[in-house]
Amino acid sequence: MKTTRRTFLALAAGASALALFPADAARAQTTGAIRSAAGGSGRRLTNLAHLRFLLADVPVTASAAHTTYGIDARPLVRAPWTYADADGAGGYRPVGGGSRDAVTGYWSQGAYNADDIARAAVVFLRDWRATGDRQSREDARDVLRALAYLQTVTGENAGRVVLWQQEDGTLTPSAIPVELPDPSDSAESYWLARTVWAFGEGYAAFRREDPAFATFLLDRLHLCLDAVARESLGRAGQWVRSDGRDLPAWLIAGGADATAEAVLGLAAAAEAGDAASRRALQTYAEGIAAMATDPAQGWPFGAVLPWTGSLGFWHAWGAAAPEALSRAGSVLGRRDWVAASLTDAGRFTPQVLASGGPHNAWAPLPAEAQIAYGAHGRLAGAVQASSAGGEGLRVLAGLIAGWFFGANTAGIPVYDPATGVTFDGVETDGRVNRNSGAESTIHGLLAMQLLDADPDIAAIATSITGLRSFRGLRSIDAASARLSAGCEVVRPDGGAWTGEGNLSGGAYVRVPAGESVEFDVAEPGGILHGLVWRQAADAGDAVWEVFSGSRRVWTSRTAAGGTGDRGLTEADGMLVPQLLGGELPEGPVTVRCTSTGDLRLNALVIQPRVATAVYATTTGSAALYANGTGSDVRVAPLAPGSGRAYEADGSQRGQAAASGAVRVRGTGFSITLG
Repeated sequence: MKTTRRTFLALAAGASALALFPADAARAQTTGAIRSAAGGSGRRLTNLAHLRFLLADVPVTASAAHTTYGIDARPLVRAPWTYADADGAGGYRPVGGGSRDAVTGYWSQGAYNADDIARAAVVFLRDWRATGDRQSREDARDVLRALAYLQTVTGENAGRVVLWQQEDGTLTPSAIPVELPDPSDSAESYWLARTVWAFGEGYAAFRREDPAFATFLLDRLHLCLDAVARESLGRAGQWVRSDGRDLPAWLIAGGADATAEAVLGLAAAAEAGDAASRRALQTYAEGIAAMATDPAQGWPFGAVLPWTGSLGFWHAWGAAAPEALSRAGSVLGRRDWVAASLTDAGRFTPQVLASGGPHNAWAPLPAEAQIAYGAHGRLAGAVQASSAGGEGLRVLAGLIAGWFFGANTAGIPVYDPATGVTFDGVETDGRVNRNSGAESTIHGLLAMQLLDADPDIAAIATSITGLRSFRGLRSIDAASARLSAGCEVVRPDGGAWTGEGNLSGGAYVRVPAGESVEFDVAEPGGILHGLVWRQAADAGDAVWEVFSGSRRVWTSRTAAGGTGDRGLTEADGMLVPQLLGGELPEGPVTVRCTSTGDLRLNALVIQPRVATAVYATTTGSAALYANGTGSDVRVAPLAPGSGRAYEADGSQRGQAAASGAVRVRGTGFSITLG
């Protein structure tokens, strides 16, 4: 499973027990003050105070492999601490990664890391460009200098980046626990992609303000491009096999996620006139576009997949691919890339909201915690897509950004405009991790900068006070259904993770030829998907039948195997929901799945015909209705008030609420505000 070091799970593991507590306790301590600050007339939401609190002065010494701009005159840079633990008294204590050696004072990973240094630089750059603030300009300069010091400039690893650094400036190329690549500058990486992001935006920002520094940043950006030319960029046009599908071999670290963050920097540099960045932008964006999906095929509903290692795994953290595609499309005039970003924003994002928000992973079902990294990615994609789509995407963006102000599974604000603190995450059961490390702080601020630039979106986001209800994908595990005598429940020794996704409930049912599994579905309407752990070899079919009473309504077939050579994936076969074709009739039904071979059945997945989310607001309520079918649908209103119906691209198609019902366009969405 491909994850970053700073997912919510890692943060929670390192947090004290006091950092996690029920939503009710958190709500009493935070809601009033934060709501007051967010709602202040004319006040900016972006507050850099906590990020500046995390900054530390770091001494650096030039060597053959590592140096930075102006190091002789100023052998000091600034970098953000990786984590910040809540101290129990309303403050925070900066900490590094891993454990700290009592003798040397060194952290087993390091105090500062290139990922957060790069992203912090982007925050300061954008603040300076938006406000003209000179302190942000100087912070951006010093943080970019810190990032440049981590880049290896000579030898076989030239252009790549060391990930970790200690408080005294010493680099830690090999962290404990080991992270790949090891040493961290021995191959391309997420932190190299983010370095491209920061150097690209830095060059564009300083090009006229400080040409000498801008030239330095461009030289370092080109050094990055030299490094990726030896790996991913050098494989342009080559393809890799992933469970029977050809995917681009030229994505950084095999991911559209990492590549997308590099693309954001390349787009900025290309717009500023750099030809090398423009060429790399063209190549990398082509690769990201190849990871887009067709919503007509069902799961994942038009999302851009982040990882070539699985066709059944999408994650919210680092999901900048739709933002990057739209940005690259606008720079290079590629309408097809912009169209892919519109599909992701207008078709997939409503399904994310109806699942309860930006869960860390859909693997393939939505689960895990929610973090600022994921919420910002969804927001940025919708905002960027709205420049080509209609106003509906801006309203949708406001609902997404509401996550920071209470539209999450805890029901409380997780960003405080009065301090600039963003909490490290919200668990599915509503527990809040009140630590506030660099990654959460940075992505919270990137989100706030988008809202400050778009007051109409900010007005919607800050009006939201909570998430009242949601109705999206749900599953019925096969192990809990009615099994015929020859079926067997199998719980793999390795647990739920297959190497490419998670088995729902941690088990599957082996269904031999002629045996069957029956599911009772009580809710009216819906779209069915079969979740089968398909095998590499042919294994027969799953025959699906839907019965209303004794009457068979419809039947379909899906493959139980036949995925072919696993290619670069970690395991044979794949776990991806398969669209069954027909909708459910109104009223309770029975769904029978019969095997013609050797079927590994995990679950029946039910997608509401119209998925919904209902929000509490300062003036009443708001409701989202997302139509998963191709036909217009009229449904009972979930919140009083008026609203508008939108096509999937956000274009308006009239009033949504009329005659006591809400109209939802086929494949589109409606939003009502009370």
